This record gives sequence, structure tokens and C-alpha cells, in this order.
Amino acid sequence: MTPQAAWLLAIRPKTLPAAVAPVVVGSAFAAADGVFAPLPALAALAGALLLQIGVNLANDYFDCVKGIDGAERLGPVRVAASGLIPLPRLRLGIALDFGLALLVGLYLVRAGGWPVLAIGLAAMLAALGYSGGPAPIASLGLGDVFVFAFFGLAGVCGTYYVQAQALTPAVAIAALPVGALITAILVVNNLRDIASDARAGKRTLAVVLGPAGARIEYALLVLGSYAAPIALLARGEAGPRVLLPLASLPLAARLIRAVYREEGRALNRVLAGSALLALLFSVLLAAGVVR
Repeated sequence: MTPQAAWLLAIRPKTLPAAVAPVVVGSAFAAADGVFAPLPALAALAGALLLQIGVNLANDYFDCVKGIDGAERLGPVRVAASGLIPLPRLRLGIALDFGLALLVGLYLVRAGGWPVLAIGLAAMLAALGYSGGPAPIASLGLGDVFVFAFFGLAGVCGTYYVQAQALTPAVAIAALPVGALITAILVVNNLRDIASDARAGKRTLAVVLGPAGARIEYALLVLGSYAAPIALLARGEAGPRVLLPLASLPLAARLIRAVYREEGRALNRVLAGSALLALLFSVLLAAGVVR
């Protein structure tokens, strides 16, 4: 494998829709309210992508160092554990990624003020602490909360805020399904890895709940997301087009069936499908609110 291919593998492109989705929704609501600002929106997208990549690289690095990734791993190849990228070089990549995220963050702070600074610093610390440190977020069963809070609520609301310098109830409601669907991606990942994580002492929420509980969590997150467009319509926050995300229900149903039927490596397809659902739902929601 070439170095370029190894780095592409480490970045995990299939997870990047999780970074794009909240920015799409936040920017759509900004456009609907007449406050869309291209440069802050692009900076929010760049920052979200860099944080997602940073989490992926740091997770690869720390899971290798802590001996969590082994030969029995069912997910995609990890570049650190497989030796495709030496640990010192991977550390450098993590530092460069977070350095770029910090530069983007400085611009966003200028655009949005101290609330953006607080969110940005918390997001970067959480990204590093997800798998690293003496008490990793993922090993405490808090990864789902972290993903929901930062990739859902903070992602959508932060994108809107850097453009409007304010928040609305509609934006807060719209952030909920985005956060839920992105969290569902993590649930599939952790469901697949329950056995290996448990052996390594990594107590994800899926390990705590068990396979049956993780599957119920996934179904609730996915199906619950469809309440948000209905709530936006019922509150008069948007017109009937806000129900466009309901067109993704067939995909959601197929994924829920697959989660209950598949195990092991077969869940990798569900993982990719869940990322697609999060992006599709978000694009349809964005199309439904832009006037």
C-alpha cells in the first residue's frame, strides 16, 4: 500500500458525512432566515471535517497504543496496529490536523465570539480524549453522548451561530435528528466491536447494554429522528416541505432490519449505510427549509 493510500485509510472517508451533515443543516437554516454567510459556513465545514479526521486518527493511534486493536478486529484495517503508518508519523499527522483545526477555529472565533471559542476548545479536548488519556470518553460509555453533543447539537447550532450570532428554537430542534443519526453510526461501529472491546476493557455503551440493548438504541435513534421534521411543521417553524426527510424512511427501515439480522463484519455495510442516511436526511431537511 502506498503512503497516500495508507493516510486515506486512516482518515476513513466513509465517516466524513458525519462532519458534513450538521453544517449543511445549520447553513440551510441560516439561508432560510436570510443570514447565510459563505465564508463562516465554509470555515465551519472545514473545521468539522478536520475534527472528524482528527478523531479518526487519534482513535487509530490510541487504540493501538492501548492494545485494543488486535488481529481479531472486524472493522476496517487500522494503520497504526497494522504498521502501515509508524506511530511517530501518525502523531505528527494528528498534530498537523489539530493545528489546522485551531487556525480555522481562530477565524470562527472572530466571526462568532467567545461562545465559539468555548465550543471549539471543548470539541478539540473531547476529540483527543475520546480514546486518549487516563479515562477515555469511549471507555467510560460516554462516546454516544459526546458524538450527539458535538457532532449534532454543537455542529448544527454552531454553524448557524457563526453566521447569525444568534440561535432559534427551530435550529435547536433540527440539531436533534442530526445528532441522533450521527450517533447511530457510532452505535453500529460499537455493536460490531462488542466482543473485542470487552476483551480489551473498552466499555463502550454497546458493551454495557449488550447486543440487544445496542440494537434497540440504534432503532430508537433512527426512528426518533423523524419526529423532528413533524415537530417543526406542527410549530409553524417551516412549511410542508420540511417533511422531505420522510422520503429517507425506506433506507432507515432497511438499516434497522440489517442491524437486527447482521453480525460481525457484515455490519460494516450497515455502518456505511448509516453514514449515508445521516447525510441524506440532512440534505433533505436542508432542502425542506430553504425558501
